[in-house]
Amino acid sequence: MHNDPKMFLNRELSWLRFNTRVLDQCSRDIPLFEKLKFIAIYCTNLDEFYMIRVAGLKQLFAAGVSLSGADEMTPLMQLKEIRKYLHEEKSLLEKYFMQIRSELEKENLFIKPYEELDHELKEKCDEFFFSNIFPVIVPIAVDATHPFPHLNNLSFSLAVKLCDALQPELIKFGMIRIPRLLPRFYAVSMNVYVPIESIVHRHAEEIFPGYKLLASAAFRVTRNADISIEEEEADDFMMILERRLKLRRKGAFVRLQIQKNADEQIINFLNTHMKIFHKDVYEYEILLNLPPLWQIIGNKAFTHLLLPSYTPKVLLPFSENMSVFECIDKEDILLFHPYESFDPVFRLIKEASTDPKVISIRMTLYRVEKNSNIVQALIDAANEGKQVTVMVELKARFDEENNLHWARALEDAGAHVIYGIAGFKVHAKICQVIRQEGEKLKFYIHLSTGNYNASTARIYTDVSYFTSRAEIAKDSTTFFHILSGFSKNRRLETLAMSPNQIKEKVLEMIGVEIAKGKEGVIIAKMNSLVDSDIIKALYEASKVGVKIDLIIRGISCLRPKEEYSQNICVKSIIGKYLEHARIFYFKHSNPSYFISSADFMPRNLERRLELMTPIFDETLKAKLAELLRLQLSDNELAYELESSGEYVKKPHTEKSMNSQEVLEAYMSRIYKSITKHSDRSRASRFASKLFKEN
Repeated sequence: MHNDPKMFLNRELSWLRFNTRVLDQCSRDIPLFEKLKFIAIYCTNLDEFYMIRVAGLKQLFAAGVSLSGADEMTPLMQLKEIRKYLHEEKSLLEKYFMQIRSELEKENLFIKPYEELDHELKEKCDEFFFSNIFPVIVPIAVDATHPFPHLNNLSFSLAVKLCDALQPELIKFGMIRIPRLLPRFYAVSMNVYVPIESIVHRHAEEIFPGYKLLASAAFRVTRNADISIEEEEADDFMMILERRLKLRRKGAFVRLQIQKNADEQIINFLNTHMKIFHKDVYEYEILLNLPPLWQIIGNKAFTHLLLPSYTPKVLLPFSENMSVFECIDKEDILLFHPYESFDPVFRLIKEASTDPKVISIRMTLYRVEKNSNIVQALIDAANEGKQVTVMVELKARFDEENNLHWARALEDAGAHVIYGIAGFKVHAKICQVIRQEGEKLKFYIHLSTGNYNASTARIYTDVSYFTSRAEIAKDSTTFFHILSGFSKNRRLETLAMSPNQIKEKVLEMIGVEIAKGKEGVIIAKMNSLVDSDIIKALYEASKVGVKIDLIIRGISCLRPKEEYSQNICVKSIIGKYLEHARIFYFKHSNPSYFISSADFMPRNLERRLELMTPIFDETLKAKLAELLRLQLSDNELAYELESSGEYVKKPHTEKSMNSQEVLEAYMSRIYKSITKHSDRSRASRFASKLFKEN
C-alpha cells in the first residue's frame, strides 16, 4: 500500500489524546477521590511524557533530524503541536481541580493555603515548620558568589525575591528547595491539608534573616530523563547503569511549571539560568506538583469518597485444596487479573521454592515491587540449593534502581542473574519450573501479559496462563537458553518470539483473514498500535471486507473510518483499572486466540524480546472470547476513535454497560457459587452460564 502520511495519526498527539481521556474521567459521575486519582495519574503521565518523549523530540530537532514517523511530521512540527495542545488543555486541568476542591469542601475536607487558616491551625503549622521543615529546608542565595544550584528532575522549590531590610533598594534573588522527604501537604487536622509551599512562603523571612520578602513563586522543573546504554562498551553493566542513573538527575531542562501571576523578575531570574524555551513554561492557577494527591486519597476517614473496594477472587481450580502443580497437571488455566487473584502466581513460585522435587526455577523480571514476595521466594529457593536463573531487566525505565537492588540480592543468594541481551530489552513475562517426578522431568510454565508485580496486579488488567504442555515447555527451555547463552536467529516452534517471529506471525495471520474477504474477522486488544507495516496490512484487510475491532487503550496511529479503513473500529477503554492485557483473535487461524507481552509497536516487535502465546484449550478460548465481547459491548467506559484523531463517546439508547463493573460482579457471583456448591462440575456449569448472560 502507498505510504501516504495522511493515512497515519501521529504517535505523540495520539498519546496526548489518551492522557486527555484520563483527565476526562473527572467529568464522570464517580466519587471525588476517584477523580483526584485521575488528576494524579494525568499529571504523572504528563511528567513522564515530557521527560522522555518531548526530551527526545528536542534532541532529534537539535540533531537536524527531519522525519521521525510514518505520518512524516518533523520533530519541530510535533513540538509545536504538543505545546499548543498542552497549553490549551491546562485550563481543563485547572477547571477540574478547582471543581473537585470545591466539592470536597462540601464533604468537610479542605485543601487550604496557610493564609486562609484560622489562628489555631496557623499556630500548628508554625510548630510544624520549626520542628519538621526548618531543619531540612535548603535556603539558596544566588549572586556573584553563590552560583545557581543544581535542581534535580521534578524538584519542587520556592523562588524568592528579597530586599535587604536595611537597604531596601538592594534586591536579591534566591530559592528554597523543598526536599522530597517532606509531605506534599501538611495534614494540620483530620480534614485540612495545607500545601507545604504556603507554609514555607509564610516563614521565608526566617529562612533568610535580615531580608524582607517581596515576592515568591512555587516552581517545578522537568529534565531529560531518557538514558541510553551501549552494553558493548561496558565491562560492568551494573556499574555503567548506576553512572547513567546519576546523570539522569542532570539532564537538560525541558519544562518549567510555575504558579500564575508570578513576579516577572522571578521568572526572568529563573530562565536566565535555566534557559527553557518560553513555550515550555507553563503557568498554573492551581497548585503545582499534583502527583502526590495520593496522600489525601489515602485518608481513611473519607473512604466513602472512593468506589467500593473489590477483593480479587481465587476461583476454580486454584480454590480447591490441592497444590498448584496438581491444578496445572489437570488442565490449562487462564486468569484475568485483577478480577481473579494474583495469588496463584505467587503460590507457584513459593511452592516451587520449598518443594523438594523442584530442581530448577527460571523466570524473567521486568518490573517488581520494592518488597517483592516473589523475589524473596526466588532467594529462598537459591539458598536451598535449587537452580535459580533470573533475567532481571535493568533497563526497565524508572525501575532501574529497584531492579539493581533485587539483582544483587539474588546474586548474593547464589542465583544465576542475567542482566539483559545486548541491544535489546527483555519484556517477555515467563516463568518455568522444572520438577523431578519419578524418572521424568515435568515442566510447569506461567506466561503473562503483565509483570510479576503483586501491587500493579491489583490495578492493571492482565492475563495469566498456566500450562504443562510439552510443546510450550520445550519452547520455554529454548527461550531461557537464548537468554543465558550465545545464540543467533534461533526460533521457537509453538510460542512466537520477537524480534524475529511475532510481527511475521501477525502479518501472516492478517493475510489469512484477507484471503477470506468478508468472512474474515480480527479482534485485537492492546495498549498501543504504532507499527506501520501492521497498520497497512489492516488497511488491506479492511478494503476486502474483513471486520476489524481494535481495543487500544493508548496510542493508535491507525486512522479509522476512511475509504481504506471503513471496516475498522478502534475503541479505548479508560476506567477504574488500567487496561493492560494484550489479546489477539484471528478467526481463521489455528489456533485463533493469542495472548502476548507485546504491543504492535516497532520497539516491541523489533527491539525487544517478547513472547506471543497461542491458546489451545477450548474453555480458555471461550473465556477470552467473552472478555473481548464484553469490552466491545462497553458503552460507559469506551471512547471511539474518529478519522480526525479525536476520541468521542458514542450516544446510546440501550442499557448502560461498564465492562469493568460487570467483570467484578461476575467474578463475585462465581466465587459465591463455588463456596455454595461443593460439586465442582455444578459450579463450573454455573460459571459458564453466568459469563454468557453477562
